[in-house]
Amino acid sequence: MKTNPTQFFRTLMAILTISFSVNAVAQKSKSNGTYDNIEFKMAKVNEPKIPKNTVNLKDFGAVNGGYVLNTKAFEDAITALSKKGGGKLIIPPGIWLTGPIILKSKIELHAQTGALIKFSPDKSLYPIIETSFEGLNTWRCISPLYGKNLEDVAFTGNGVWDGSGEVWRQVKKAKLTESQWKKFVNSGGVLNESKTSWYPSETFMKASVGADQNVRLDLKTKEEFEAIHDFLRPVLVSIQNSKRVLFDGPVFQNSPAWNIHPLMIEDLIVRNITVRNPWFSQNGDGLDVESCKNVIVENSSFDVGDDAICIKSGKDKDGRDRGVPCENIIVKNNIVYHGHGGVTVGSEMSGGVKNMHVSNCTFMGTDVGLRFKSNRGRGGVVENIFISDIFMTDIPSQAISFNLYYGGKSIAETLEEGGDKIVNQKMPVDEKTPQFKNISIKNVTIKGAQQAVFLQGLPEMNLENIEISNLIAKAEKGFTIVDANGIKIHNAKLDIDKPNVIDIYNGKNMSFKDIEFNSTSSKAITINGEATENVEFVPSANSDFAKKTVIGETVPKSAVKL
Repeated sequence: MKTNPTQFFRTLMAILTISFSVNAVAQKSKSNGTYDNIEFKMAKVNEPKIPKNTVNLKDFGAVNGGYVLNTKAFEDAITALSKKGGGKLIIPPGIWLTGPIILKSKIELHAQTGALIKFSPDKSLYPIIETSFEGLNTWRCISPLYGKNLEDVAFTGNGVWDGSGEVWRQVKKAKLTESQWKKFVNSGGVLNESKTSWYPSETFMKASVGADQNVRLDLKTKEEFEAIHDFLRPVLVSIQNSKRVLFDGPVFQNSPAWNIHPLMIEDLIVRNITVRNPWFSQNGDGLDVESCKNVIVENSSFDVGDDAICIKSGKDKDGRDRGVPCENIIVKNNIVYHGHGGVTVGSEMSGGVKNMHVSNCTFMGTDVGLRFKSNRGRGGVVENIFISDIFMTDIPSQAISFNLYYGGKSIAETLEEGGDKIVNQKMPVDEKTPQFKNISIKNVTIKGAQQAVFLQGLPEMNLENIEISNLIAKAEKGFTIVDANGIKIHNAKLDIDKPNVIDIYNGKNMSFKDIEFNSTSSKAITINGEATENVEFVPSANSDFAKKTVIGETVPKSAVKL
């Protein structure tokens, strides 16, 4: 029995509408406790233990209004609490201008509703320190909120932490309205020769030449880095090599680079927070969890200029030498309004990522929904990832994306330059070869995307054991699968604009079962590549795969079963 395309489309749209309408109710009514239905063993994450001592920022001479620098008031208040063994610093309603705040153990910063902590735009207040940025060991300006080798740290309340990122970042003209662009130009700074980018200073513009994305690998000494101080924009919140860290309630926004960067934290809880950056902010990530163990990210919202919820573990040799994976991670009940990726793994994943659960998340207008990225040179293994109940709408590129040729650009930028290329040159496998395997993605609804699924591994290290099931997708393009082994696509309902729905190149040990799509083209499925083997499309009452499949001449005989 053949599927009527018109009836199929109506049925699919009805399912999509129902799925999105019930999602909001489901998020409220579903019990879905933090540790429910986790697929791996994970100890309960320990919360910080903060003594009951309390002080108020105003008691240390802080001045409201945003015109008096309160750095010393913050320092004195934290020091006073620390001498008592720790406690809560209450930041009352008001506008509190400050330089960097250096955190100490057993301190809770409680920003009350109405409190706006505005970090000074004076870059001279932020000395450079040895640290890690974008997975590499380097020098950067100290973060507005900074702490290292700590225990028991908390950010609570419903106040706002603002990083004054507008004075730090490069801005591209193409990402701004005409009035926004004029405002930046009139504020000072410099333009590049083509007048397509604004830089905060000439030092910044010159320093960006030759950088590995945002890190200068050619510079070695502190003095060399000091000469490009303006270029070394920090993350808003940097907490490193610490235990029991909590973010619960506040707004974190307008960061110079990444917003929140927990690095090598054991027992990290991020919940009920709002993370905001302008959508045009360069490297304006939301949350970058790097080489952390025992992590919860839940009930939070993100609207940012780069990847929203990012899981990392160091880059290339620096990441491999550190050798600390990101592991035991729960990501639940989050919303992403804008970002390059909703939930992202990589591209800095050289220490590995394992045991990760993602569920009940909604992505609206993110460049990519679920984004996995790396490239040769990284090394590292990403494995045991479990993703379910994901709802996406209006995705301008790939809803689900695995790209092992990532080059530092967003998917949108890659598409503007002609899209992802099929590369089939096999390289030797060594410690620099990244590996992605054992990943389950189920119960996904995609209502509008440039492409539903893009899976591209390496010829020498295929994507391995990726399972996508219970998928409902409306998109311009369907599946592209390149250099992948052990792929299972089960129970998928696809409404795809293009006549070609599934394109496979060098696929091995693949199973397609209970697949429905609306294309009537004789080329709805195309299979190519001499490495193709054991690809099976299990027929159903609503499918006639044999009449809709083209098998290339290089594909070995009997490699495909329809």
